[in-house]
Amino acid sequence: MYSFDYQRAADPQSAVDGLAADSEAKFLAGGQSLLPTMRLRLAQPSKLIDITRIPQLKEIRVEPQKVTVGAAVCHADVANSADVQRVLPALAFLAAHIGDPQVRSLGTIGGSIANNDPAADYPAAVLGLDGTVVTDRRRLDAADFFVGMYETALQPDELIVAVEFLVPEKAAYEKFRNPASHFALTGVFVAKTASGVRVAITGAAPSVFRATDMENALNADFTEAAARGVTIAPDDLNTDMHASADYRAHLIPVLTARAVRAANG
Repeated sequence: MYSFDYQRAADPQSAVDGLAADSEAKFLAGGQSLLPTMRLRLAQPSKLIDITRIPQLKEIRVEPQKVTVGAAVCHADVANSADVQRVLPALAFLAAHIGDPQVRSLGTIGGSIANNDPAADYPAAVLGLDGTVVTDRRRLDAADFFVGMYETALQPDELIVAVEFLVPEKAAYEKFRNPASHFALTGVFVAKTASGVRVAITGAAPSVFRATDMENALNADFTEAAARGVTIAPDDLNTDMHASADYRAHLIPVLTARAVRAANG
C-alpha cells in the first residue's frame, strides 16, 4: 500500500464536493473491489472518501410496490431484512448468495453496481427488476446505467444514493457460481411483471444483458419447459479459464428454467 488521505463524509453533498476538489480521489464503501486493486497498485487514489457513515445511504425502505436500498447498505443487511424477504424475496436470496460472509458484511449494493463487474450478481437484479439508480443529481434507468465491462453511465464525480426496485408479480434468481469466488459464472434473474417477463443475464457476457428470446418464450408460457426450449447463441458470450461461450450458452436456459420453477413456487 502507499499513503493517501482519508475523509469521512457526513452527507452526499460533502462526499461529492470532496471528490470534485480532487480528481484523484475515490469513494470508499465496502472496499471489496477498490482495496484489492490498491494493494496491487492498479489504483492509486490520493484520497478515500468514506460514504458508509452517511445515514440516508444506509436505509432500506420497503413499500408494497417498491423496495429502495441505500447505496451503502451491505449485502448481509439486504439478505437479512425481514421486510425485503417478505416483499421481494428474490432480492434477499440474491444478496444472501454473494461471496462469503465477510464479503456480504462489507460489500455494498452501490459499490457493486458502480463497479459493474461482468460476474457480479446485483446488476442482474437491477436490470431484471427494471430498477432505477438514484444519484446525487439524477435518476438513471437500469437499461441506461450499465454501459459495458466495468463501465456505467456515472459521471466521474457522481455518487449513487440509492437503488429502487419495482416489486414484480413473481421473481427468482439462479446462478452457477465459481466455487472459489462465488461470483456468477452465469446468473439469471427472472421477473414476471404486469408489463411482461424480464430475464437478465450476468456472468456470461462483458456486461449484464436481457435475453429477449427467452423473454418472448416465457411471455407466451411461463414454464420450465418453455425456458429449456430456447437456444441461446454463444457468439457474444465470454470464453475464459472458467468456461467456454458454448457452456455459458447451455447454462442460460438451464438456470432460467430453475428460476422459473422457483418463481412459480
